[in-house]
Amino acid sequence: MDSPSRSSVIVVGAGFSGISAAKVLAENGIEDLVILEASDRIGGRVRKENFGGVSVELGAGWIAGVGGRESNPVWELATKSGLRTCFSDYSNACDNIYDQSLTEFSKTSCRGKIFPSGFAADSYKKAVDSAIQTLKNQEENHNGDFSKGTEPLSTPKTPIELAIDFILHDFEMAEVEPISTYVDFGEREFLVADERGYEHLLYKMAEDFLFTSEGKILDNRLKLNKVVRELQHSRNGVTVITEDGCVYEANYVILSVSIGVLQSDLIAFNPPLPKWKTEAIEKLDVMVYTKIFLKFPYKFWPCGPEKEFFIYAHERRGHYTFWQHMENAYPGSNILVVTLTNGESKRVEAQSDEETLKEAMGVLRDMFGPNIPNANDILVPRWWNNRFQRGSYSNYPIISNNKVVHNIKAPVGRIFFTGEHTSENFNGYVHGGYLAGIDTTKTLLEEISKEKERENKSQTLLLEPLLALTGSLTLTQTDTVSGLHKCDIPTQLYLSGKLGIPEAIL
Repeated sequence: MDSPSRSSVIVVGAGFSGISAAKVLAENGIEDLVILEASDRIGGRVRKENFGGVSVELGAGWIAGVGGRESNPVWELATKSGLRTCFSDYSNACDNIYDQSLTEFSKTSCRGKIFPSGFAADSYKKAVDSAIQTLKNQEENHNGDFSKGTEPLSTPKTPIELAIDFILHDFEMAEVEPISTYVDFGEREFLVADERGYEHLLYKMAEDFLFTSEGKILDNRLKLNKVVRELQHSRNGVTVITEDGCVYEANYVILSVSIGVLQSDLIAFNPPLPKWKTEAIEKLDVMVYTKIFLKFPYKFWPCGPEKEFFIYAHERRGHYTFWQHMENAYPGSNILVVTLTNGESKRVEAQSDEETLKEAMGVLRDMFGPNIPNANDILVPRWWNNRFQRGSYSNYPIISNNKVVHNIKAPVGRIFFTGEHTSENFNGYVHGGYLAGIDTTKTLLEEISKEKERENKSQTLLLEPLLALTGSLTLTQTDTVSGLHKCDIPTQLYLSGKLGIPEAIL
């Protein structure tokens, strides 16, 4: 069992926000920190795995927001460390929408029916206009303005309408206003395609303040496999209790767990969090984003320019809709990725990989014909059923307010909250988590500085009566006994009671 020696700060979670928070603490002279990570690795929702002979990203896979007026800090880290990436162009995805109908297949063709690009583009534009108007109507109603028309707009019904609606709302559009990531940092996105993985950026950050050797963190301030189950907090400090019975004490805690974990019962707070905090936590949506990887003996899908992404139009919304080939990232890998979200993600997580493979192959044969080969292997991440994550990223409600944002990131006593869900402008993104860790730590450092000021002021107030008494005694000594100032007996000893006051003074 670890010693319960008290630290200045405990950081719970070693993802992007946790590591960036710890780095800022160390840079500001706080060396007696402890990082408690529930899993056996750092990274959180950034996680690589070897699949089909290459490194694939099960969680965050893109650096979103590049090429704008400001530099994305995560892109800066990637550039500095030489992380290999490749540009992803989604703009042509809607030119590659496959119909689920089998009637258009010829016996020898390995290509299904693709909707004409003009028809798909027209459907896409109508869906965008409809989505924007719906969101504006919701905002107006929320603000009490019922004067404008709020008639229900047409809902998606056909397979292509459902597919486009899925692309819009599960990939692109979450709010009426332009997304801050793209406004501030640029509209380009780059897929991480490096054998060292996205997590390499975390190791490079950790090297700046933790002892590492040959790419491994050996610093005993980072403690892996430490599942935090209880936080006992008071005005005097925080006690952290882990699942294996270890007890850690600190002046402050930075809690960088996901919003899904905060909504679960993994961590007990004693005393419980106040109502304003729990209500804000419950208001956030937890999004589940599942990338399923399929390895094939050879590629049978179109490649080349404008063919990286393709869409499957099905009568059930989100049913194996969004596909990507990995040839740009890893040429010759023969890997396809299909992305599921939310309800479909949870459904697939609950079934066997064999059943998922059967469903995915059925969809691929709808698109590319019955003669395509079976996949050699499948990899299905399970973020929803991972008790250390409970989802992929946060999403603020469409109709939200500043109070919810403020309460989400506001500290409770000596517990400070961070993570992508506390980022007002960049929630849901890796750079959101990174910047949140920095911002939260700056707020904590200000609090630590204020606490020191209060302590110094309190000590001064306590000493003032004693200093006044000392001054009085010194005056008496000077006035009553000439030359007594040459006496070598410290006044402090009189005041402490260890020596009596000499009779000459009395």
